Amino acid sequence: MKPTPISALVRALFFVPALFPAAALAQQAAQQPEAPVAGDTAVQQVTVTGIRASVRSALSVKENSNSIVEVVSSEDIGKLPDTTIAESLARLPGLAAGLDRGNASQIVARGMGERFIGATLNGRELASSEPNRAVRFEQFPSESLSGAVVYKTQNADLVEGGVATSIDLQTVQPLKYKGRQISVKADALYYPLANDVDAKAWRPRLGGIYIDQLAGGSVGVALAASYQKQPSIEKRKNHWGFNENNSVDMTGDGRVDKTPWGFEDEVKRGTNERASVLGKVEWKLSPDAQITADLYYAKNKIYEPSVQHWTGDIGNWDGWQTPNFSNLDIRDGYVVGATVRDVTVSTHSTRWFQNMSNFAGGLNGKFNVGEWKIDADVATSRADRDSQWADVRQTSAPGTLSWAFTGNDHQSYSFTQDTGNPAIFGAPALYIDADGHVDDKLNSAQLSAWRPVELGPVSRIKFGARFSDRDKSFHQTTWNLATTATSLPASAFETIRSDGYFPALMLNDFNGTVGSLFGAGALSPDGRTQTTTDLLAGWRVKERTSAVYAQGDLEGEMLGLKYRGNVGLRVVHTKQTGYGMESRNGAAPTATEGGASYTKALPSANLILNLDEAQEHQLRFSLARAMSRAPMDEMRASRQLAIDTGSSQPATGSAGNPALLPMMANQADLSYQWYFDQGGLLSAGMFYKKVGSYIGITSDTTTIDGRPATLTRSINGEGGYVRGLEFAYQQAFTMLPAPFDGLGMAANFSYNESSIREFTGDLPMVGLMRRNGGVTLWYEKNGFEARLQANYHSPFVRMPRWTAGYLVENDEETYVSANISKYLTPQLQLHVGLDNITNQRVIHKQAGNPYIQNVMEYGRRYNIGLAYKF
Repeated sequence: MKPTPISALVRALFFVPALFPAAALAQQAAQQPEAPVAGDTAVQQVTVTGIRASVRSALSVKENSNSIVEVVSSEDIGKLPDTTIAESLARLPGLAAGLDRGNASQIVARGMGERFIGATLNGRELASSEPNRAVRFEQFPSESLSGAVVYKTQNADLVEGGVATSIDLQTVQPLKYKGRQISVKADALYYPLANDVDAKAWRPRLGGIYIDQLAGGSVGVALAASYQKQPSIEKRKNHWGFNENNSVDMTGDGRVDKTPWGFEDEVKRGTNERASVLGKVEWKLSPDAQITADLYYAKNKIYEPSVQHWTGDIGNWDGWQTPNFSNLDIRDGYVVGATVRDVTVSTHSTRWFQNMSNFAGGLNGKFNVGEWKIDADVATSRADRDSQWADVRQTSAPGTLSWAFTGNDHQSYSFTQDTGNPAIFGAPALYIDADGHVDDKLNSAQLSAWRPVELGPVSRIKFGARFSDRDKSFHQTTWNLATTATSLPASAFETIRSDGYFPALMLNDFNGTVGSLFGAGALSPDGRTQTTTDLLAGWRVKERTSAVYAQGDLEGEMLGLKYRGNVGLRVVHTKQTGYGMESRNGAAPTATEGGASYTKALPSANLILNLDEAQEHQLRFSLARAMSRAPMDEMRASRQLAIDTGSSQPATGSAGNPALLPMMANQADLSYQWYFDQGGLLSAGMFYKKVGSYIGITSDTTTIDGRPATLTRSINGEGGYVRGLEFAYQQAFTMLPAPFDGLGMAANFSYNESSIREFTGDLPMVGLMRRNGGVTLWYEKNGFEARLQANYHSPFVRMPRWTAGYLVENDEETYVSANISKYLTPQLQLHVGLDNITNQRVIHKQAGNPYIQNVMEYGRRYNIGLAYKF
């Protein structure tokens, strides 16, 4: 895809800081606020509101951390810079987000995908409703969080798992606020694309937070809640790929002309309904004891009716359809356009639902015992997902198909059949593929203790231990049903006519029509027998982990320069067991299991050298060994085997791999940071990671029951390096004359490269964005706030489905958004938001072929609302 004008503009904006003279960068503001204790990475609670205060708070945490971190800080009580933490994280240096339904969801960091991202809430590991381990960050709205800290380097006291980054989401601490705080807000969401598919364009979003101190200020309470019903609108056209191996010469020039398997289009109109609640109580029993109890619960209901059209087979296997083809457009050996006779079209009135819930709760105690500080914590996290795709399918008589899929987002095709006429389609059939359920349970306990010491450069020592027990499973059921009905009446449908798409027949009452055609329980899995495929798709994984660590904080002077940092060692032991079903030569599946155990030592060291007396110029250096565990769904024991009992030939088949070991990395970071002003930063950094035991799917030689076997499965294979450069600049231009002194800017750019290739398709490693960055221009003055943001990333490989081997290349994207707000009174604020202003589409390519594109359009999004503080 050619760079768009807006993406070129974003890249040019990275050089805007050079336009400002060095004197402006060096301008010092008035007295700085009291800094947090060195090494503290708790996001400060808001005492001053607004964009500028948020920037200063985040930079204060970043500057005083003993690690290399990025920070998101709230702008006000219950108000992050974006609607969800996922959007805010995606704007940080070195980070970006993969999109789900047009929303920022799973994080990509430093050129590495979600398998390398660790996620915690208040320092506690989170269960996940995804089959692997990935956390959907859009489930955390701004009302529930005070901010987030992204650790780019390792500490011994961090929960292991994030080779790329470890992201700690942090909830409010009510005892750090003064007095009662209440904030409520209500927004109306407007999605113009909904009008194009005859859907409801306006939807609500509500939220609020209450904070108070009771019992003379010894008890703090916080309660936050949010609700939104977001339109889930999509228009999509998808190329199914080419017949690479059994195409023929269609023009007589002696060269094979590869024909496509077919195409599909889709018009979707549904809802994405999310609700959450946070409750937290802090009780300061005495100056030496504090107890905290908290819980977080989120519910996400996705309901998406859609209509799809699928072409019949046009793959021309061994040339059987060649006489039916005409008007061939052949490029690079691929038939990218043609007309073909005797092709059917099927209409699919579908319904997808995906219900997810996430719970996290715990009890924490902090105690002072002499000079020792003790932190004890027990926690539990739960996640589950229920989903089902149902398809009422009808097929037409043969007609003529013409198409042109020439790349660069150009996709067009047409049928001679009238897809808006129900009479052309035959008998309906129901397909459920599949009714699936994920369940994840994670319990943990942690204990740590630290005290100040005077042991040369060691100023503090810290020891700790953590134990966790995780149990995750998946099962599915699929079924198909026929009916005696030969067709459906026109009254059963609503016809959707959308620009650039064929007339689409959507069932007026999906559940009602299915019930009348196929029976009252047609959509329920109750009482149905799982197929062999279903049984082999199911799995369960248990994982027990124990970890101990020791860490020393460093502080001293070297060569006349002050330094600080830490050095530590974390030792982790894990025992894992995968369960599943095994089928040999098509026989009925039987239970099987396997597993592994391992112990890993993870040393780490961080050093910050202050290059001047004011400690504005910092040189940061880090060395560490890190690990990211295997995705849990790839640790299943299920396998399907073909064994020739009459010979000694190796068995063949496909399988999971319960013996997968974690991916390990030796890594180094070097960063220069100049904190030249309140909220002012200029930084440059580089990192290098040597990743071993990289996990990918390939043909693996092993032994089963003493017999050689060749299986397609995930393995720990060769790794390689990941390295990159990161640049960041931000400043509030308070030195400018009024009214321009309310201006501010933040910009970042990252470049990443890697020698790692995926084992499937020889593609670059998942998550590798060679270039990504963003620019934010903001203005804040006299109760008025405005922010314009643009974020860019280059193409990268991702896994958009729950199938580990399904890889696509996500094309480059530039997202532009804007937010404007104004305090109408000291308590009442009006705000307006504009998202995806340029209507950026999402484009997935396959097999490195520019003609195989899945183009998705989600449209522009707007919101307007009011916020009130009591």
